[in-house]
Amino acid sequence: MSELAPYAANPESSRGRRFHEEPPEGRTEFQRDRDRIIHSSAFRRLEYKTQVFVNHEGDLFRTRLTHSIEVAQIGRSIARNLRLNEDLVEAISLAHDLGHTPFGHAGQDALNECMKSHGGFEHNLQSLRVVDLLEERYGAFDGLNLSFETREGILKHCSAKNAVLLEGIGERFLKKLQPGLEAQLANLADEIAYNNHDIDDGLRSGLITLEQISAVPIIARHIEATRAVFPDIPGRRLIHETIRRMINSQAIDLTHESRANIEALAPENIEAIRHAPPLIAFSEEMRRAQHELKQFLRAHLYQHYKVTRMSAKARRIVADLFQAFTSDGRLLPTQFQEKAQKDGDIMRTTADYIAGMTDRYAIREHRRLFAVEEISLGNP
Repeated sequence: MSELAPYAANPESSRGRRFHEEPPEGRTEFQRDRDRIIHSSAFRRLEYKTQVFVNHEGDLFRTRLTHSIEVAQIGRSIARNLRLNEDLVEAISLAHDLGHTPFGHAGQDALNECMKSHGGFEHNLQSLRVVDLLEERYGAFDGLNLSFETREGILKHCSAKNAVLLEGIGERFLKKLQPGLEAQLANLADEIAYNNHDIDDGLRSGLITLEQISAVPIIARHIEATRAVFPDIPGRRLIHETIRRMINSQAIDLTHESRANIEALAPENIEAIRHAPPLIAFSEEMRRAQHELKQFLRAHLYQHYKVTRMSAKARRIVADLFQAFTSDGRLLPTQFQEKAQKDGDIMRTTADYIAGMTDRYAIREHRRLFAVEEISLGNP
């Protein structure tokens, strides 16, 4: 790793953990965070949670796990060039979707609707809840006891009402402060990853075509550049080369624009970053191009009737499960029944249970509860 910039997050001056632990030996505090995230149950479950396509639709589509790894790779590369803390960017990137529901945004929207009268549901808050409370791996504390900086990066958005309840980690939302540059970077690396990889998955699924995406200026430029070098390149290689070039161009743009912003401010430490406007940013030209890309994906992929059908099924599964469990807590697995009784909160416990499900587990639970042919002691 290159020498850290003075405004980068330094693990030796971390704001600490919720529960005191002796410093790790042979690794930094942020490396310890990363390792705990990778070994968590919630991280493993990301393998079977959706990006756009429901998990059983195909083996080659992105999942939350592969997406998180891709975000970490993009983030680390840019962090190295900006002399930021790569380990912290990686930890945040790997953890940012730990609280996501099954079935992608359709599942989140459905669970939020179910929880509307009980504080709602938001996956960033749930990710923090996972690492602060729900993971059960250590004898001394609940959760993973991550450092303040990693937790701060996980919590990208938060209402003032929820920020008050989060004590120190919610302070920046109340005081209108910015997180560290590593958190800002992980957020935009996430954007680079999902925009470009949704194109790849959309093409692989056949829901969008090469001809359609050629109408999007940012894509058309890279298709032309690829064909100029490889005139006879076949379809799949053309797609991979185009997306590779798009990711690279966005990463370079983000690096250059962010470096210029940082140099203009000349921050002496991380506190100067917190009181400044966001410094990790794309150029205005790239922001316009990405807006066009997002509009295309929304119109031609996310609102495609086949995706809409999958989303409708997903929302029904989540709503049915929530209604069943909150109406009769005895339907919950034993450990969640005990948790609901201990906390006195069947609603939030049910939300925790459903949010932790993979796509295929949620489908199986729905079948167990509602399919007549599943009535058997062998399929409880």
